[in-house]
Amino acid sequence: MRFTSETSSDGVSEQLFTLDEIPGVLWTPEGAAGTRPLVFMGHGGGQHKKAPGIVARARRFVAECGFAVVAVDVPGHGDRPTDEEYNRIATENQARADAGEELAPLIAGFQALVARQTVPEWQAVLDAVQRLEHVGAGPVGYWGVSLGCGLGVPFVAAEPRVRAAVLGLGGASASAEAAARITVPVEFLLQWDDERMPRAQGLALFDALASAEKTLHANPGKHGEIPAFELDSTLRFFARHLGCRLRCDAPIGIRSRSARSEHWGPVRSPRP
Repeated sequence: MRFTSETSSDGVSEQLFTLDEIPGVLWTPEGAAGTRPLVFMGHGGGQHKKAPGIVARARRFVAECGFAVVAVDVPGHGDRPTDEEYNRIATENQARADAGEELAPLIAGFQALVARQTVPEWQAVLDAVQRLEHVGAGPVGYWGVSLGCGLGVPFVAAEPRVRAAVLGLGGASASAEAAARITVPVEFLLQWDDERMPRAQGLALFDALASAEKTLHANPGKHGEIPAFELDSTLRFFARHLGCRLRCDAPIGIRSRSARSEHWGPVRSPRP
């Protein structure tokens, strides 16, 4: 892993890096030291590791929970070179959709192909980041919707270090088999009027998840219109399952006296 730049603002440190030609970004609390929970984020199609939605969520995960957050560019996105094969398939799929074919199965097939490359890449990134002294081998969460869901379902299914996942805007066409191997808690986001992923496909993917604890958050609106308040729920979800710094209004973790070196204890849910 080679770091190429580092900046800090509002208590959040941002480090750009490359790992075997994979460009990524790591966010941590400024001056962080010691082991902490890590959230791996998967960006959407046509986006990149520092898309506005990724950055906004990452900064809140760091600032409000003290987590580390990592995101990398998917092949053919962001700072990665153009992948001619993926471009060819994407162009053909668009032409087929324009000719009247159903879009969801085309998207699913393409995401399944890309996942064969990204799952081992993301596991390598996870290995490298957890070797860093200011991240460590703490609990891991995953967040990803749309393309981040299509690639995230097989990643979560294959990666035993992931303890909880937020997924959504994806369908069961290519992900049902992998979803059946997911047993960690899941918060699933679904847009009721999604024009890219039919509602039935999203509900089928939610149903395919083998998790004993899974929650469906369905909101009106199109594919890219997830309400801003869902981020508040995501923060509570990860704090509950990954552990969070002790705060006067949310005693859900244990923190040492040093703000730079935190001890992460078990989550203590309020008694009913």
